[in-house]
Amino acid sequence: MADTEFDVVVIGGGPGGYVAAIRAAQLKLKVAVVESTHLGGICLNWGCIPTKALLRSSEINHLLHNLPEFGFSADNIRFDLAAIVKRSRGVSKQLASGVGHLLKKNKVPVFDGRGKLAGTAGDKRRVAVTKDGKDVATLTAKHVILATGARARVLPGLEPDGKLVWSYREAMVPDAMPRRLLVIGSGAIGIEFASFFRNMGAEVTVAEVVDRILPVEDEEIAAFAAKQFEKQGIRILTGAKIGTPEKKDGSVLVEIESGGKKEKLEFDRIISAVGIVGNVEDLGLDGTKVKVEKTHVLIDEFCRTGEPGVYAIGDLAGAPWLAHKASHEGVLCVEKIAGLDVHPIDWTNIPGCTYCRPQVASVGLTEAKAKATGHEVKVGRFPFIGNGKAIAMGEPEGMVKTVFDAKTGELLGAHMVGAEVTEMIQGYVIARTLETTETELMHSVFPHPTVSETMHESVLGAFNQAIHF
Repeated sequence: MADTEFDVVVIGGGPGGYVAAIRAAQLKLKVAVVESTHLGGICLNWGCIPTKALLRSSEINHLLHNLPEFGFSADNIRFDLAAIVKRSRGVSKQLASGVGHLLKKNKVPVFDGRGKLAGTAGDKRRVAVTKDGKDVATLTAKHVILATGARARVLPGLEPDGKLVWSYREAMVPDAMPRRLLVIGSGAIGIEFASFFRNMGAEVTVAEVVDRILPVEDEEIAAFAAKQFEKQGIRILTGAKIGTPEKKDGSVLVEIESGGKKEKLEFDRIISAVGIVGNVEDLGLDGTKVKVEKTHVLIDEFCRTGEPGVYAIGDLAGAPWLAHKASHEGVLCVEKIAGLDVHPIDWTNIPGCTYCRPQVASVGLTEAKAKATGHEVKVGRFPFIGNGKAIAMGEPEGMVKTVFDAKTGELLGAHMVGAEVTEMIQGYVIARTLETTETELMHSVFPHPTVSETMHESVLGAFNQAIHF
């Protein structure tokens, strides 16, 4: 009979939950994971990883159609959509199975089912595990970490039907390439899908309810990205009011109002990407001191809820809704439980990345937010067109923007758009974590020729010392 008494029980096996469990095992805590669907969560199975595999294929398709620029030629270029999807699913499956292996290696048992708080047993909490409506087990633990993630928000009239109106799941496994696609929402998910389908040849329209795309990014960077998307042929409608779709045989009619103009447009498919809601239902929160606000569990800087012994991490605990944020919270939460001296989480030091073409990445405060919070700022900018490696790669469209406190030299924020900026942003993340000022960044030697030199030049530019621009 399986052991049911633990130090820590983690409900949810996504990038927050499984990482928390492994760290707990490393710290010699007796830990179990409860997962009802798939280890790795949405990120590994239906989010971060499989979308990157799709986007890689779309980048290759883009390059194949621009071979003359690099001195090559090819005829009859075509793609096999089923094979592209199969590769994406294969990458996901490989990594998800790897999570199972890691948990087994660390001797972490996984209970297959849905977990919920079910009262207390002395100084411990009970977790009831059910599968298909049947009781599987009752676990006890002094500490319970809720890591149940989130799901796509559904707007009335835009409920995914799996045929004409897609959620992210259908968008990742299309059986045919739509000729005309409407993406509703221009956050990271919406823009990544828009980029994938446009680079695969679809006519793409993005409709965003606010006045600009990528609304959480620095306004200047978002505007730069929007121009690049429009050059690629993506139509962007901001401040959009979207009517209820009229479904026809194989297509959808949608009335969209933007910029004072109403249009009735026809699309083969619609992707709804309008945010997420936390999976707070059926967790046994009634009668506890766990507080829920706008579908997310409220936590403190150590991921503790208002209920002693109950914690929440990842998407369930609110923005930013990022896998790496969930993993970091999982480690921090467990280390606090184990009695280690840990630093509270600083959510402003968590980078955000969008893997469109061109990529977008950022950390810290935008220029507008820095000013709004009372900082006198110095801002540096450097364009990719002034960087030798970017030009040699055929990727001259991009820029780096850095925001400093004018009095102290503190790096308040960094914002980037261009090729491989999702790989480069970590340099600024480390700088912020180390509380680096402009002096240390200026004195750092960046290798040449690399695109990362734009990061150095942007810092120099904030203090009127840029060399190559």
